[in-house]
Amino acid sequence: MTNEAHTRPDATHEQQDVFVAEFRRWRDVRGLSRAALAQQMSYSRSYVSKVESGSEHASREFAKAADAALNAGGAIRRAWREQESTQPSAGRRPAPNASVPVIEPGGGLVVEHDDAELFYEHGVYRATMRRKLVNNGEQPIARYLIRISVDRYPGDPERSNQLYRDNPLTWDEINLRAWHGENRAEPMRWSVQHDRDAFKEVWLLFANDSGRFPLYPGESTWIEYTYTVSDDKWGHWFRRAVRLPTKRLSVTLSFPTELDPAVWGLHTSMTAESMPFQTAINAQHDADRTIYAWSTEDPPLHARYRLEWHFRSDIRAKQTAPPKPSETMRALGIVQEGDPALRRPARPFTLPDEAEDARRVISELHSATQRVAKEHTFGKGMGMAAPQVGIERAAAIVRPPGSDDVFTLINPRIIETTEDEDEQYEGCLSFFDVRSLVPRPLVIHVEHQDIRGGRRITIFERGIARLVAHEVDHLRGVLCSDHLRDGVQPIPVEQYRGAGVAWHYPEASATPLKR
Repeated sequence: MTNEAHTRPDATHEQQDVFVAEFRRWRDVRGLSRAALAQQMSYSRSYVSKVESGSEHASREFAKAADAALNAGGAIRRAWREQESTQPSAGRRPAPNASVPVIEPGGGLVVEHDDAELFYEHGVYRATMRRKLVNNGEQPIARYLIRISVDRYPGDPERSNQLYRDNPLTWDEINLRAWHGENRAEPMRWSVQHDRDAFKEVWLLFANDSGRFPLYPGESTWIEYTYTVSDDKWGHWFRRAVRLPTKRLSVTLSFPTELDPAVWGLHTSMTAESMPFQTAINAQHDADRTIYAWSTEDPPLHARYRLEWHFRSDIRAKQTAPPKPSETMRALGIVQEGDPALRRPARPFTLPDEAEDARRVISELHSATQRVAKEHTFGKGMGMAAPQVGIERAAAIVRPPGSDDVFTLINPRIIETTEDEDEQYEGCLSFFDVRSLVPRPLVIHVEHQDIRGGRRITIFERGIARLVAHEVDHLRGVLCSDHLRDGVQPIPVEQYRGAGVAWHYPEASATPLKR
């Protein structure tokens, strides 16, 4: 990095932009449109748009509502306070900053191919991004905006925010480099737009010490840039966001085979819930590395494709203190308590119209349970609901203990229960550090649908009834700890003596049902 080639933004503009940048970053992270966010915040869409564009000064109440709606762990509120502390006076609003980067798809820039590669070795991730750009507009293009964002603990924003406050992402460790043309023909200068603890925004300039090479109307070119981040700052995820019209998107992940990686992916958009990828991630072995590749054609604008992974044989991790059960589950892609997704009712499938979506969700649940089962012995059986893997749709699966059978539940609801109930300790993958003593009926009747939309009623008893009821609760935004009797608290898993064995049920006669 040289001072001649790379510049930083004016300090005054940076302070004026700090709240807008943080606000926009978290909206992008959560994948919410302005309209969807406005609804969650109880503000109008036009007001949210004005704040994000810089034409309206955000109030303290707005910052608080945004932080809560985006589950930002206080980051947005801190950015608001930081910006307020730099204002000349409390009553003066800053003028909108023209340098706030907004790329409009209507500008004519098209990405013919967006190719991303993430290579992991010796505790460092190296990202290499290649894009073929086509200028279908009427004006030459002299710069291109890129973002570098990290989140070591997805789903735990307070922990991530604290990490980056104590140890922010630096330009030296990133070692950003960029080139123009095929085969890295020309190096590119770059200029910093935003420099925050956990993310950077950078303009790649179509220029270097030898001259300028703007992308004129009708022309196309490749750009490439690369940067590095250590694994103590980079989480086990890699996301691609479609910010411009794109014809082809491809992603490659390369990991050491000795780490025994497992990879999965979710697709989200501004208007729809998370869903598994429509096509499988291809895995192949090359010498001592395992390479995962995935691609899609004509991805929709504003779509986000997120790949996550878990190293089942992380030698370095095993040399330190064992992680908490909840940390293991988080690493396996299980949404943890505190995430708003666990408290929202899941959206039912419209069958058979959404049969393919339902199949994809069920397939993802099977993959997730297989990952989890390799890390923990479930003597009582196990279940998983779609919201626990970040998919807010009404589907769940249950695996009885000691059996290869799997109960698939689509749009389930409990329609009858027995009067008799018992109390047993339950564990939940979304807060696996504790066990909760939960009363439940011994028999439940569950109405659910098959993939063609046909309705059926299945009767579940005892332990299977408990497992099914637990998962149906998840689809209603209810956690098992919500059923604790007054004065009863969950116990730490270290105090629980029933791990790995089935629940005990004495022989009993059938009991009458209640509606």
